Amino acid sequence: MTISRRIFIAALALGATFAGTSLNAGVAVAADTFPSKPVRIVVAYPPGGAVDTIARKVAQKLSEQMGQQFVIENKPGASGTIGAREVARAQPDGYTLLAIDNTYAILPYVFNKLPWNHSTDLIPVTVSAFSPIMLVVGNKSRFTDLQSLVDAARQEPEKVTYGTGGNGSAPHFSAEAFQQAANVKLFHVPYKGAGEAVVGVLSEQVDMIMASPPSVMGNVRGGQMRPLAISGTQRVSALPDVPTFAEAGLPQFKVLNWSGLAAPKGTPTEIVNKLQTEVVKVLAAPDVKEFLAEQGSEPGGMTPDAFAQLIQQETERWRDIAAKADIKRQ
Repeated sequence: MTISRRIFIAALALGATFAGTSLNAGVAVAADTFPSKPVRIVVAYPPGGAVDTIARKVAQKLSEQMGQQFVIENKPGASGTIGAREVARAQPDGYTLLAIDNTYAILPYVFNKLPWNHSTDLIPVTVSAFSPIMLVVGNKSRFTDLQSLVDAARQEPEKVTYGTGGNGSAPHFSAEAFQQAANVKLFHVPYKGAGEAVVGVLSEQVDMIMASPPSVMGNVRGGQMRPLAISGTQRVSALPDVPTFAEAGLPQFKVLNWSGLAAPKGTPTEIVNKLQTEVVKVLAAPDVKEFLAEQGSEPGGMTPDAFAQLIQQETERWRDIAAKADIKRQ
């Protein structure tokens, strides 16, 4: 039962039939005319990463479909909490959204206290894309396949190095999940951002990174980087020569990235549903399908309720990873 319908029934019980009807009509009109001004999509990371790249494509198509500009604003910092806090505190009218990704599910294990309620202060709208995780090395790396890297890591614990965009970032947790699946111990080199971690591999400062295809596809296609394995149940069409982790001998590693949109708590259900419907239309467009395929990603489109379930499940799963890795909260 929607919020508006519960309010309407309560009004009937109090004899306020006309007041309840007016409230429902007001919400319906708001949804029908939404958006009547530009919509901000806050990306809680620097420009150029996978979340930013996909959000910009979705924003462009939403602008074309809905007749108002969907504007990307990058608000990076503190593992995405700066941008998430800003959206959580924004007016719940649909005009401020968050480009959310799987990093959101790990935040409770990165920080002792978050400046908003992780479970309730953001409403999931829908997933824009699912992206696999790749283990990537430089083109001059001594590791030619996943098994050679795993063997070296087992023989010399903490000698094989990996870079991330910082402690508590999604690649950090993904690398911890990889270590647990492979029964190895790597040495972590945290950078100030994902872009710097990519440079770390290119300059041979670190041996490897865990990355989603959109963030490294240019370097892979240009021959500067070599992916050793990719997560998921099957190879991606954009990288047909890259084996899955299962094919490479590590079926235990099953991490997938996802990114999508969320809104502040209190945003009318009708507006949330309208946004989800419009994103589904975006994802069905041939140019968007082609764009995502080129990035090694697949379109999302799940309902707000299904997305909320996904976030809850992911949050529970990362709890176990964090506990085994003994990741300290800040």
